[in-house]
Amino acid sequence: MAQPSVSDLMFTVRRRQPELITPAKSTPHEFKLLSDIDDQDGLRCRIPAAFFYPYEQSMQGKDPAQLIRKALAQALVFYYPLAGRLREGPGRKLMVDCNEEGVVFIEADADVTIHQFGDPIQPPFPCFEELLYNVPGLEGIINCPPLVVQVTRLKCGGFVLAYFFNHTMWDGHGIAQFFGALAEIARSASEPSVTPVWCRELLNARDPPRVTCTHHEYTEVPDDTEAKMPEAMVQSSFFFGPDKLKAIRQLFSEYHGQYTVFEAFTAFLWRCRTISLQLEPDQEIRLMCISNVRGKTNPPLLPIGYYGNGFVYPAAVTTANKLTRSPLVYALELVKKAKGEATVEYIRSVADLMVIRGRPCFNPVRSWIVSNLTRSGLRDIDFGWGKAIYAGPAMAGAGSFPGVSFFVACKNAKGEEGITALLCLPRKSMEIFAREIDNMLSSHNDNVRDSKFIMSCL
Repeated sequence: MAQPSVSDLMFTVRRRQPELITPAKSTPHEFKLLSDIDDQDGLRCRIPAAFFYPYEQSMQGKDPAQLIRKALAQALVFYYPLAGRLREGPGRKLMVDCNEEGVVFIEADADVTIHQFGDPIQPPFPCFEELLYNVPGLEGIINCPPLVVQVTRLKCGGFVLAYFFNHTMWDGHGIAQFFGALAEIARSASEPSVTPVWCRELLNARDPPRVTCTHHEYTEVPDDTEAKMPEAMVQSSFFFGPDKLKAIRQLFSEYHGQYTVFEAFTAFLWRCRTISLQLEPDQEIRLMCISNVRGKTNPPLLPIGYYGNGFVYPAAVTTANKLTRSPLVYALELVKKAKGEATVEYIRSVADLMVIRGRPCFNPVRSWIVSNLTRSGLRDIDFGWGKAIYAGPAMAGAGSFPGVSFFVACKNAKGEEGITALLCLPRKSMEIFAREIDNMLSSHNDNVRDSKFIMSCL
């Protein structure tokens, strides 16, 4: 189930000097405020991500680096705030200085083929620091480029487009919208089919701000894990094809309510992950499901083309003992309840909380955040080379917090569609996690399965 190891893969990258790509035409010089959802502490980080594209015969002789470099300059005319720099004002309020300084672009070549990255291609990618150069002095978010792009040509004729993005500026939906526009322009469009919309004031706090919902995701609790010796953290990905996804759904056969694949998948993995961490029975744990508010209201809260952060992550709270000893549907019901809290009133309450409490971070103590990118459309983005083999984050975690997992749509060499789950756990926990998944999916009798679960928690 886990990705075949390609950790021993070594290759050489020849990289040109990083350059700044500025808008192809003059754009407005102004300051634009981020929303009170955008500039919360938990989003003040950079996320590394990548697209992997195979060789395409019809693009023979076309240089992806030159094509994307030129398209970037044109796309920045429409997305000109991305060519600016973030500044921090009074009350930690973030704003963009739209000054046309540009985004970082790096051109490179690697003596490796796309197929050497494994089947399926998924994180952790070997030598990723070669595929995405971390330019010294530009590692932060304040006064730094919001976007760093590296295009690496492969010896098979394919290429990797890797990038860092500043999460305060946009979310997964916004990233897909921007790169979709970039691909359209690379394929000779004169402008994006979706016009970008700023309108960050739509997600600002009310006047006066008032917290009207319960926000367990921001509740402060003491971290009782500090005294423990930290274990080495490892990255891993797990591919779930149609057979395994069907087996997961069968684990909920006795549940007669409606649920989505994402909800069942998340509940299943949350239980396996909790068991793997070997927590004290009464320790409180949290699951936060990132829930996008786009398209959930009529009329819509956010207009088409809005590329800022448009999500909240309500928390499900329980104890390690209750989650691992209760029937699996208990976890499913917690996931469904948390997702259901993501209403317009909830996101407005979060914006108000940010202003009242100084833009706090989510509670990281024994928390797991899940971001479902399976419907983001990232893999469909076509620069002329067809669909990406892999499109999504390059690793689990966000900033200094390792407990963020991403679910990414993926296909293996057999052509089977599935979901790749990215996780970061202590090494011992990762081994237990993988074993627990296999134990659960190899059991078909409910009673046998429940007894195995109980034994694994003792």
